[in-house]
Amino acid sequence: MKISVAIITLNEEKNIARCLKAAFKVSDDIVVLDSDSKDKTRIIANDMGARVFVKKFKNFSDQKNNAINETKNDWVLSIDADEVLSEDLIESINRIECTANNFVYAVNRLTNYCGTWIRHCGWYPDKKIRLWNKNVVKWEGSVHEQALIPTGCKTITLKGDLLHYSYATIEEHLKQADKYSRMNAEKMIDNNKKTNLLNLIFAPPFKFFKIYVLKLGVFDGYYGYVISKISSHATFLKHLRLLHMKRHKNF
Repeated sequence: MKISVAIITLNEEKNIARCLKAAFKVSDDIVVLDSDSKDKTRIIANDMGARVFVKKFKNFSDQKNNAINETKNDWVLSIDADEVLSEDLIESINRIECTANNFVYAVNRLTNYCGTWIRHCGWYPDKKIRLWNKNVVKWEGSVHEQALIPTGCKTITLKGDLLHYSYATIEEHLKQADKYSRMNAEKMIDNNKKTNLLNLIFAPPFKFFKIYVLKLGVFDGYYGYVISKISSHATFLKHLRLLHMKRHKNF
């Protein structure tokens, strides 16, 4: 099956080469849509043979859909710059035979956190639909984007993992948690969602309990605890910001 690969980037010079090296094992048409990176992302991608475009970032779904629109083939694998196809997944993709439009392909994503593979915390198997016919499926959602799959499509999970190199340091995770808590609060405002003091008090500890105990984060050791605490803190920030926005219209 002839496929293209679509990747969006912003200051990904530390990840893009690793991502592209694996991606070229399944496709000779790779599109990198960059959000005006200030590092060497575009230079590296161009030197490795990707077709590089630049577009101002609006939201994740818009950016990913625009990247897909630049691809040459109908079947597209959509991945992020910090994701790498494992050898087993590469083999699975290269062996795909069914190209019916009502088929979509999912992968299990395995996340590397500060050098450690996380197999619990609700992070694995983190099934993601990433390969489809671009005339049938589109991305949707401004914050936590997801593939919009039409009714009647059949999902097939490919063997092998999509390796996700998420956070190299805890500081990166803290920074991202702060960013997403703000974006989630703004999205809730847009959707006229409400919160209250009880959510501010009880939602964070429940989030920790859910990840560390119910999702077995305890078995991921030290980093399982760290992930659970930062996720709990992000939940606190989300409800705090939503309450503040409702009262003061900004935060």
